[in-house]
Amino acid sequence: MAFSAMRSFAPVRSFRTMSTLGQIQSRSVSFSSYLVTPKQLNEALKKNPPTKISTSPRVIPICAAWFMPNDPEGRKGIDSFRNSRIPQARFFDLDAIKDPDSPYPHMLPTCETFAEAMSDLGIRRDDEVVVYDTAELGIFSAPRVGWTLRVFGHPNVHILNNYRLWVKEGLPTESGEPAPVEKSKYSVPTYDSRLVITFREMKELALDYGKEGAEPVEILDARSYGRWAGTDPEPRAGLSSGHLPGSKSMPFQQLLDPETKTYLSGDELRKVFEENKVDPSQTIISSCGTGVTASIIETALGEAEFGDPHLRRVYDGSWTEWAQRVKESDGLIKKVKS
Repeated sequence: MAFSAMRSFAPVRSFRTMSTLGQIQSRSVSFSSYLVTPKQLNEALKKNPPTKISTSPRVIPICAAWFMPNDPEGRKGIDSFRNSRIPQARFFDLDAIKDPDSPYPHMLPTCETFAEAMSDLGIRRDDEVVVYDTAELGIFSAPRVGWTLRVFGHPNVHILNNYRLWVKEGLPTESGEPAPVEKSKYSVPTYDSRLVITFREMKELALDYGKEGAEPVEILDARSYGRWAGTDPEPRAGLSSGHLPGSKSMPFQQLLDPETKTYLSGDELRKVFEENKVDPSQTIISSCGTGVTASIIETALGEAEFGDPHLRRVYDGSWTEWAQRVKESDGLIKKVKS
């Protein structure tokens, strides 16, 4: 069965690849945890000012600003980046750094496309990157970019918790067109398939769901309850709402502070998972609309130390792929009956 095949993958250790542990241990690491506070990042940037002559590893902020395609204000990530950003930040465009041949949005790019994008951003493999969101939304798309960097094995990745607090605390910002950066030579990485689950695997799990002997698995859906239930429309016209067989509704907002939009504490996150009756002994798969907010759940699981980190995966195509490739008549799109 599909789940048995999933267990054959080698373990993933934390957010750093095994091949880079020696590099990490031999250098000075600025942050001790995946999530970093505005104060921690500001202090690290002060100690590591940009210079053209130094070849030492740098701390580089990466702006992952992105808005939903049906955003009521018509906002765009690049506009938010130009309006307000951390000094010396680079812009990671989720709508551009993806698989250009896929009909589904935000699918992971090829290793070559990823390396080219990192080179264009002037990022070196030994740089310590801190990904952040917009002040408007708080935590939203940064976890997806952080997860993408992890998939391609970037050694040192962190998420800022968050830019809204950065601005509120009066830390340095800049606006306007960013200064050009010198391109780097980012080597083509390998792709860690252990962090990702494909449509084929998801379909096998869905077809097995509820059958005698089927391996248990937790599927957590970050979309709103209405979209999960099939009572509210999807933001993409013509796409059916509903959910995968056996999935649980877990709107990502449950994992964030309602005012600051920062992550809840590890203990609070663990309580959310427990209240939603998520079994930490099972493989946990995170899903959403296009794989963006699914990464909010994935990051929260890590922060809460909930479940086995070797058995956590993100469904890259998520609901947009699923609803276009399966049929409700086959029992693969579930809706809550009123």
